[in-house]
Amino acid sequence: MLIGKWNKSVILTYAGLLTAVLGMFLAFTCGKINYAFCCLMVSGICDLFDGMVARRCKRTEEEKMFGIELDSIVDAVSFIALPVCIFINIGLTHIWDVIIFMLFALSGVARLAYFNIATADSEKAVKHYIGLPITYTALIFPLAYLLRLVMDDGAFMPFYSAVIGAVAVLMIVRFKCPKPKGIWYGIFGLIAVVLLTVYLVFI
Repeated sequence: MLIGKWNKSVILTYAGLLTAVLGMFLAFTCGKINYAFCCLMVSGICDLFDGMVARRCKRTEEEKMFGIELDSIVDAVSFIALPVCIFINIGLTHIWDVIIFMLFALSGVARLAYFNIATADSEKAVKHYIGLPITYTALIFPLAYLLRLVMDDGAFMPFYSAVIGAVAVLMIVRFKCPKPKGIWYGIFGLIAVVLLTVYLVFI
C-alpha cells in the first residue's frame, strides 16, 4: 500500500504539481523563459478545474481532507516557488527585487495557511474570495510580462517588481474578490489558452 491518495479526484492536482516542477527545471535550463510561463499557466488551469473534478468523484471524508491539504501544498509549489524561479531567471536579481519576492512568498504561504484554518470546518460554498487568490498569479504574471515586448528593460524591471509587490499586498489585504463560476470557468480557461498560444508562438 502506498502512502497518500492516488485516485482520480486528485489527478489534476498532481498534474499541476508535476507541471510546476517542470517549469522550475525549464526556468533554469531553457534558453527561453516562455516555457516556464507556459507551465505556470497550465498549473493554473489544473488548479481552476481540480476542485470541479474532485466534487464529481465519490470520496470518503479522509479523501476530502487529503484533497484540501494537497491542494494547498501544491499551490505553494505552483504559484510561489515556480514564480520565484521565473523572477530570478528574467533578471530580477537586485537586492530590492529579492526582498520583494521574499515578501511575495511570505504573503502567499501566510494566505494559504490562514485559509486552511478558516475553511477547515466549513461546509458552505464560498461565494467570493477574501483577498487575491494565489492562483490568479498564473494569469497576472504572464500578462504583465508581455509588456516587456514594448518596454525597455530599464523601465520594465522596476515595473515588474512593482507588480510582484502589488500581488503580495493584495493576497493578504481584506477585500471581496469575485469567485469564477459558471461561464467564467470557460472564460478564464479561454484566456489561458490564448496566452499559452501567444507564449508558444510569439515570445
